[in-house]
Amino acid sequence: MITLSDCVRMDHRDPIASLRDQFNLPPNVIYLDGNSLGAQPKGAVERANQVLQKEWGNDLIRSWNTAGWFDLPSRLGNLLAPLVGAKPDEIVVSDSTSINLFKALAAALSIQQKKYPKKKTIVSERNNFPTDLYIVQGITEWLDLDFELILVDKPEQLKWAINKDTAVVLLTHVNYRTGAMHDMHELNALAKEHHALTIWDLSHSAGAVPVDLNGSQADFAVGCTYKYLNGGPGAPAYIWVAQRHLPDFKNPLSGWWGHASPFDMQDTFTPTASIRRALCGTQPIISLSLVESGLEIFRRTDMTAIRKKSLALTDLFIQLIEDNCASHGLRLITPKDHAQRGSHVSYMHPHAYPLIQSLIQRDIIGDYREPSVMRFGFTPLYTSYADVWNAADALRDILDKNAYEINAPRHAVT
Repeated sequence: MITLSDCVRMDHRDPIASLRDQFNLPPNVIYLDGNSLGAQPKGAVERANQVLQKEWGNDLIRSWNTAGWFDLPSRLGNLLAPLVGAKPDEIVVSDSTSINLFKALAAALSIQQKKYPKKKTIVSERNNFPTDLYIVQGITEWLDLDFELILVDKPEQLKWAINKDTAVVLLTHVNYRTGAMHDMHELNALAKEHHALTIWDLSHSAGAVPVDLNGSQADFAVGCTYKYLNGGPGAPAYIWVAQRHLPDFKNPLSGWWGHASPFDMQDTFTPTASIRRALCGTQPIISLSLVESGLEIFRRTDMTAIRKKSLALTDLFIQLIEDNCASHGLRLITPKDHAQRGSHVSYMHPHAYPLIQSLIQRDIIGDYREPSVMRFGFTPLYTSYADVWNAADALRDILDKNAYEINAPRHAVT
């Protein structure tokens, strides 16, 4: 049996344990929800004060030039690029994941309509993150496009769903509910066999698992910065476009920030040649600035070390639950296979919501997703092995004692 002392020793041997000191973590709180909202980097407070007091408060509008506000979406994209296998100047940080997905999908469909007008299906998963499916439904219905959304129930069904009729394949790299991870290389290759374009949502993988957009020959990618990248609640998202598609990338939200010469104030839109053509309007500088604090921490390590610890943390949690909670009806829905697992672990239980609420009352924070799923996120930058042991032990204690309220009232955000 694994003991708390064993886990403390693992923390002492952990080569990236010191990165935990870069975060403001409340004392005596075990935070296992970084897959939903990352913890606050200590540098974010100082950065916010700098932006508010000096750049905005003192320098005012001059800061668009003197503080580099204008180039901030690109500078942040370059900090993010190594984490997802992108090249410099291939990503911009801006807008929300949903808006960026709208841009990527509209551009991909436009490219396909010109090259392969007979392709009329968009392939995704039924259990994809809902907003991704809503965007597909919205853009096709609103523009009255003759595209059919094909939803598969199991990942293995993608092999037959992606065919000669497929225009676009839209997938989330790591599933938000189960933590299951797709083989990006394999699916990009399959899509290319059928001349389909791929759009990847990296919201639950960037900063937690290695991603190789260029090496795997992906076409487009989007994602958020407020989970494993620790950019802050509702922080701006990002969009990546493969360089081979950039000349044909038409932003449907062709705002002035994506113009080749925005301050020439021309009356017609001419897109800039760079990835900045994916930008739309004036940038939210305060929230955008805080993203830098989270990304800077990754410069102290690499994705190989992060992935190694992620797998060790998730392996440990799964083992502890198997050892101590086997009689309580928990059903693991996260793959045990390392190649198929992201950085969060999910269990189904009939009383999943009240169990999560009981853990939260003990300052052990995970979250709940329908239907009946408890999610536990393990962020290698700040999650310790002792955290994992204590969380599993608390869950065992709650289950052993039935120490939860079955009819716990639902909060607006679960």
